[in-house]
Amino acid sequence: MTSLAKSLRPLDPKSSLPLYQQLQRTLREAIDKRVLSPDDALPAERELADDLAVSRITVRKAIDGLVSEGLLVRRQGSGNFVSARIEKNFAKLTSFSEDMRARGRNPRSVWLKRSEGTVTPEEALTLRLSPGTPVFRFHRIRFADDAPMALEYCTVEASALRSIKAVDASLYEALEKTGHRPVRALQRLRAVLLTTEQAKLLKSHEGEAGLMVERVGFLNDGRAIEFSQSYYRGDTYDFVAELSTAT
Repeated sequence: MTSLAKSLRPLDPKSSLPLYQQLQRTLREAIDKRVLSPDDALPAERELADDLAVSRITVRKAIDGLVSEGLLVRRQGSGNFVSARIEKNFAKLTSFSEDMRARGRNPRSVWLKRSEGTVTPEEALTLRLSPGTPVFRFHRIRFADDAPMALEYCTVEASALRSIKAVDASLYEALEKTGHRPVRALQRLRAVLLTTEQAKLLKSHEGEAGLMVERVGFLNDGRAIEFSQSYYRGDTYDFVAELSTAT
């Protein structure tokens, strides 16, 4: 019996819940509890069927459902794997580091550039700053565990931070220490095709689908404090927003 099969909740043939749905439930639990981690391979469907004493049709139907949900992915010629996709709630203002930790992933960054300067015309317009205002710029690759997730290009008014070296793992944690963490933000999402440089940094392929998220973060008093443009791999991120009818 595979080690995965030993870790799964036993299936009950007498239950009113169909076996394939029971298997879906127990695989979801294994993913939630990190028994199965992102990018882990599942045993072959025949092995799972033999170990769990169910038909291959039952296993295939269970896996089909989890693939549709985005929890598993099929790789031609390689088998079934736990999806490494990240679901980001568009309605909640959180940092990348907070998002990753909430999902049991280890966030880290590789710095591309930290620089000091004055606002460009575009930054001045977006952040409503006077020409010549000092700013800090942070360019980095954001990782979840060892997987590159996004390229982040961020500009912050220099007076909002103690120094350019104040930002380590999380920009928002550094801003919070000075009382300048954004409390609301305006975000725009646009589909893009990754350039050669972006694809190389994200370990993807030129022309692959990506998502560009532009964010302007605001303080309680309405001042814009953060302007960022982040490029996400389209195969690793889902942006979700809860909608309701107006009342």
